[in-house]
Amino acid sequence: MRVVVAEDLFLLRDGLVRLLEAHDFQLAAAVDNGPELTRALAELKPDVAVVDVRLPPSFTDEGLQCALQARREQPGLPVLVLSQHVEQLYARELLADGNGGVGYLLKDRVFDADQFVDAVRRVASGGTAMDPQVIQQLLAQRSSQGSPLEKLTPREVEVIELMAQGRSNAAIAERLVVTERAVAKHTSNIFAKLGLPPSDDDNRRVLAVLAYLER
Repeated sequence: MRVVVAEDLFLLRDGLVRLLEAHDFQLAAAVDNGPELTRALAELKPDVAVVDVRLPPSFTDEGLQCALQARREQPGLPVLVLSQHVEQLYARELLADGNGGVGYLLKDRVFDADQFVDAVRRVASGGTAMDPQVIQQLLAQRSSQGSPLEKLTPREVEVIELMAQGRSNAAIAERLVVTERAVAKHTSNIFAKLGLPPSDDDNRRVLAVLAYLER
């Protein structure tokens, strides 16, 4: 699996490269600025890109904008964005096109090697990997605006948060210490309350929920 890494801090970039290579990823490129990232994504067409939001020369949202532009030119390009803080605007922009293969993690998650590598693989396979803190803020925002999310029970909110992170029914059941049948029932109720058709495709159902949250 070929990956492009974009991070301006040398030590973190080197750490990401070593971590990914240790888990059998093939490094296509490791860059430290926006123009090089744009060039690498266009020329190398990796299986997944791991991108810091803030890159030179602007140090604002250069990395995110480069990734979004690459996704417009290569629809469905898997991108996992790393950020120091939760920025709801960044999450909304990343999810706006409704395509799979997207992730938004806080940089703190990098220190949990298994969690981070799992997120990269999930995004590369077309899934979604959203940081729990991002999901909680999106849910809280929608709830405060009178969203249909208010119809969900506390347990259903827990389920939808885990769904939005890209977890399967089996993984949700394990996390909540319930049966898969119970999770399936909660999932069915969630889709019904949100007016979304249920689907057996985990990635599509997660994207549908996220798309609804971002309308």
